[in-house]
Amino acid sequence: MSAVTDSVRIEPSGNPVMQSLRDSLVVTKRNLIRMTRIPEMVIFGLIQPVMFVVLFSYVFGGSIQVGSTASSESYREFLMAGIFAQTVTFATAGAGAGIADDMHKGLIDRFRSLPMARGAVLTGRTLADLVQTTLTVVVLAIVALIVGWRTHENIGKVLVGFVLLLLLGYAFSWIGALIGLSVRTPEAATSGGLIWLFPLTFISNAFVDANQMPTVLRHIAEWNPFSATVQACRELFGNIPPGFRTPEAWPMQHPILASVIWSLLIIAVFRTLAVRKYRSASA
Repeated sequence: MSAVTDSVRIEPSGNPVMQSLRDSLVVTKRNLIRMTRIPEMVIFGLIQPVMFVVLFSYVFGGSIQVGSTASSESYREFLMAGIFAQTVTFATAGAGAGIADDMHKGLIDRFRSLPMARGAVLTGRTLADLVQTTLTVVVLAIVALIVGWRTHENIGKVLVGFVLLLLLGYAFSWIGALIGLSVRTPEAATSGGLIWLFPLTFISNAFVDANQMPTVLRHIAEWNPFSATVQACRELFGNIPPGFRTPEAWPMQHPILASVIWSLLIIAVFRTLAVRKYRSASA
C-alpha cells in the first residue's frame, strides 16, 4: 500500500486547478495499473454486456413489437441503444466497490494525509472507470455488429451517440463513488450500486416501446434520464423502427439536449456530494 500511495506524493502547486488536474491524472494512472493487474475484473465486465446482446437479440427478437413491426432485425437495432446505455450505467457498481475497497483497506485515509487536491482521488477513480467503460463499449459494438446491428447515419452522428453514452456512464460513476464512500464493505457497495439500477433501466424505453406501458410507468420512463440517452442514441444511430411514434414528453422530443442536461446535472450534484463525503469519511 505504501508503494502505491508514495507514487501520488505530489508537492503542492501554485495553481490549484493545475494541481488538481495533475493529482487526478496520477490517481487515474494508479487505478488503470491496478485494473491491468486484476484482468478478471475487466474480463467479467466484458462478458455480461455480451451475454445481454446475445440473449435479448435471439430470445426476445421477433417476439416484441416496436413501432409497426415485430421483426427481429428491427428489434435488434431498437435494442442496442438500450444495451449500450445499460452497460455504461452498470459500471456504477464497479466504481462504488473499488472506492469501498480502498476505504476498507485504509487507503483513502492515506490519500487524505497527502498534499493532494480534495477531489483528485475520486476524479481519478471515475476517469479510470471511464477508460474501462470505453473499452467495454468498443467490444460490445463489435459483438453487436456480428449479430446484425447496423447504424444508418453518418459517422459523425454515430460518434456523438457514443460520446453521450460515455458521458452518462461518467455521470453515474459519481453516484457509485458516493455509494462507495457511504458503505462499509465492497460487497455492500456492489449491492447498493445495482439494486436501484434495475428499476431505472427496466422502467425506461431501453427494451420496449414506452408507449405500450401503463400510464404511470410511461410518464416515469419518458422523464427517466436513462431514457433520454437511449432515445438520443437511437436517433443518432438511425435505429428508429418503422412506424415508431415518439412520445410527446419534452425529453423524448429533444433527447440529445435532455441527455446532456441530465448527465451534467448528475455530475454536478453527485460530485459535490461525493467530495463532501470524502472529506469526512474514515475507514
